[in-house]
Amino acid sequence: MDLEKLLSDRLAPAFAAVAGVPVDPVVRRSQHADFQSDAALGLARRLGRPPRAVAEEVRERAELADLCSAVEVSGPGFLNLTVADRTLGGMVSAVAVDPRLGVPVAAAPETVVVDYSAPNVAKEMHVGHLRSTVIGDAAARTLEWLGHRVSRANHLGDWGTPFGMLIEHLVDLGEAEAAQELSMGDLDAFYTAARGKFDDDAAFRDRSRSRVVALQGGDPATLRLWRLLVAQSESYFLTVYDLLDVTLSRADFRGESSYHDLLAPTVDELDRLGLLRRSDGAECVFPPGSVGRDGEPLPLIVRKSDGGYGYPATDLAALRHRTGTLGATRLLYVVGLPQRRHFEMVFAAAAQAGWLTPPARAEHVGFGSILGADGRMLRSRAGGSVKLVGLLTEAVERATALTRERNPELGEAEAAEVGRAVGIGAIKFADLSGDRHKDYVLDWERMLALDGNTAPYLQYAYSRIRSIFRRAGVAARPDAGISLAEPAERALAVELVGFAAVVDAVAGSLEFHHLAAYLHRLAAAFSAFYERCPVLRAEGPVRESRLVLCDLTARVLHQGLHLLGIRTPERL
Repeated sequence: MDLEKLLSDRLAPAFAAVAGVPVDPVVRRSQHADFQSDAALGLARRLGRPPRAVAEEVRERAELADLCSAVEVSGPGFLNLTVADRTLGGMVSAVAVDPRLGVPVAAAPETVVVDYSAPNVAKEMHVGHLRSTVIGDAAARTLEWLGHRVSRANHLGDWGTPFGMLIEHLVDLGEAEAAQELSMGDLDAFYTAARGKFDDDAAFRDRSRSRVVALQGGDPATLRLWRLLVAQSESYFLTVYDLLDVTLSRADFRGESSYHDLLAPTVDELDRLGLLRRSDGAECVFPPGSVGRDGEPLPLIVRKSDGGYGYPATDLAALRHRTGTLGATRLLYVVGLPQRRHFEMVFAAAAQAGWLTPPARAEHVGFGSILGADGRMLRSRAGGSVKLVGLLTEAVERATALTRERNPELGEAEAAEVGRAVGIGAIKFADLSGDRHKDYVLDWERMLALDGNTAPYLQYAYSRIRSIFRRAGVAARPDAGISLAEPAERALAVELVGFAAVVDAVAGSLEFHHLAAYLHRLAAAFSAFYERCPVLRAEGPVRESRLVLCDLTARVLHQGLHLLGIRTPERL
């Protein structure tokens, strides 16, 4: 169903015949036709011939008569390709009767681990957790829909020396009071109080350090208190995930503690493989190609000089478990770009150890930061991190107020539900619609606008289509013939048959702004179609065809937004 690929496959032999070697036809969408190939320009420079002459020869050699109604040479040597109406209509019909909208299930499904979100126990989630959670969830949704076996791994920070002071603070408060405080979601206050006592009270520090030893030694009473702390934090995290409408569940929590028993065997195996070297008393791996600014090799510290294990040891143990025990062949780590060097070194060390060998591969799905209106890191008015619950709640409140203003006939419950879908959708789309490698500015007015490249614009397009069918009191017949007499019908059809290619590309690149951009193009094409092509006032086959185009647009918008984790209200 990929028109670009179909056209490329037809043009490739013609270009190869002219060039004497394989040539990428470089087919892309065009404002002057349905598609355009500009490969003749580069080829002409290599051959020392006029570009238009090269393009003309390719046009003569290409077998496109059954596919295109027009193939024209334009400008300095572009090939403009107009797909035949019967071909385009047939492709739309095939997508319309397919429950998967032309998107096939993966021919060779993989086991994929998506490591994302990763908050810390006894600390509230802040705006810095948003991008990992939203991007990771979109990756998990997309790969799962394509038929891959997806394992979500929420790598909680639930182990280490801070838990000595946290457990002692819990003991001081009493279990009942501590549980109540934690259940209210004020984790930051709990952590801050424990930290303050640790810094100011020598006796508390001594107790905390003893408690760490007891925790790491498996003392039953200490472990029970630790589990209480973890359980209360997990319950809080789940309320945030429910508000954010992501697919993470309690079963997906994979705390650092879950790899604790794997640390020693992992380091021992590195030693047996001859990969460990002592450096300043620590045991390290020196991955190939990892050097500092001074040109000296950079160490990956797996066991510190005091015998404790560093973060690299946990990451290596987790990776070893995921490829060796889970059989995963694709490992995705959705973590901010500042951690790029760390993951490069972990992946290189794992490859040295033989834990990350083809077909298994690991990818750091990095991302930039969320900025405030001043172009700096988004902060609260007090200068601290913005709590994620507060950000999401504000989005829902703003969207609900706009919903009541725009659609006053909605009942209270429905307005609240629509407000939640629009507010959370706006937050997610703002994150996913830009290149994830770049920072972006949180702009409420732009995010919640009903025009432009926003979630509300797409949600409104979907709800407008659903209103057509509510007014008509009929359903589309997917098997109806497709008529593409009007330019706006053709433009919409071209977008509709492009869905599969976009999903396939995004599943590989995890660049979700391409899917977001596609959905915006689709909604814009539908808007033009809706203005120029009457649907319910049309008659006979034309009416049936336009109902199919409407229904298919709604289905693609619904599925595409679902992959991004965004809901599509029936009314807006």
